[in-house]
Amino acid sequence: MKIGVVVHGPNVIDSGYALKLINLLKEYGEVSSRLGGTMGRTAVIDASLENVIDISRKLVPSDSLKIFHDDNVDVIFLLNYGKSNVTGQVFGYKVYNHYKEKISSNDIPVIQIERPGEEDGSIIAWNNNLEIVNELSRKLNLAIVTPDEVYNSHIRQDDAGINQRIVHGVSPGENIMVNSVVIGKTNSDKLTLIAKDNHIVDIVGGELKQHGLEKLGEVDLDSAIIKTGLLRHAEVTPRVISHEKPNEFKVAFLDHAGEDVYKFRDSSLVITIGDDTTLISSDILFRFDIPVVGITDGDLDKVVEYGFKVKNSVIFEVESGFDDICGQDIKRIMFGDKQVTYDYSSIEDVHDKIIEIINNINCKYKINYIN
Repeated sequence: MKIGVVVHGPNVIDSGYALKLINLLKEYGEVSSRLGGTMGRTAVIDASLENVIDISRKLVPSDSLKIFHDDNVDVIFLLNYGKSNVTGQVFGYKVYNHYKEKISSNDIPVIQIERPGEEDGSIIAWNNNLEIVNELSRKLNLAIVTPDEVYNSHIRQDDAGINQRIVHGVSPGENIMVNSVVIGKTNSDKLTLIAKDNHIVDIVGGELKQHGLEKLGEVDLDSAIIKTGLLRHAEVTPRVISHEKPNEFKVAFLDHAGEDVYKFRDSSLVITIGDDTTLISSDILFRFDIPVVGITDGDLDKVVEYGFKVKNSVIFEVESGFDDICGQDIKRIMFGDKQVTYDYSSIEDVHDKIIEIINNINCKYKINYIN
């Protein structure tokens, strides 16, 4: 039997269950595994699992499922470790339905293993209830949950004539991230986002962050990736991968945390704009020994528990609201319409040029050097 395994998110990897489940499934046949999502990449790297879980491409989970469908495997497993059984099951429902829209036939069983090792862990056969579901339920002590139970408990709602999205399993005081942009903070354990003309206009159970909404722009609320709280919970020891440095000094520009940071892994230096973008990007780039020059304004929404930065990184903290203004001028003056430049020979050259640009904007700033 050919088995495809899609691993989503860092938590199922950090817990050790991704590898345990992959090894268990090998008892049933030939197993191939790939990642779905971005944040799980650092967890795969830290666990030295690149030869087990394919992270070569940036894919949303439904696209990873589709690849196995197109490879004509016999069964596909989705491994996830949501913040709660509700968030995990709703996640699986949305992934499976996005996947169905991308395929012409739906004859390959899709089975989700959710929160393994937890009392509320479950296994869901989204389209075909194979005997392997019952066997794994017994072996892993997981409750079998049907798709109808997920739909009736968490999805079904009356049509109010407006585009709204209920977000399950939230707690007060958590960041709300839509497509990797922080757009607000929860103040309740119930959260609903409301959109009009593909723009989020209101929220129930939280407070919106106008600056975040401006960054987000248009969004399809039905298909958007929405997360609350920390992206990665585990306390980890980051693994640094040795690689050849580019012959020329290559500087990259990044002003949105939702972009694929990994495409800059061959850079000498990355300039990052915004507190959250700097935090997430520097943590990922730490694995490749790449320093950052970050432009922040102290408006940090904590999205990871620990953020690592390479030695010799430089963080500029400018006046509130000026990080985007500085970023726009840095992009225009240093990069033009490109995302990389070879016009500078060292981090000191970049540092001096950015000071010149910020001084011309005439805003106050302070500099933090990472030693």
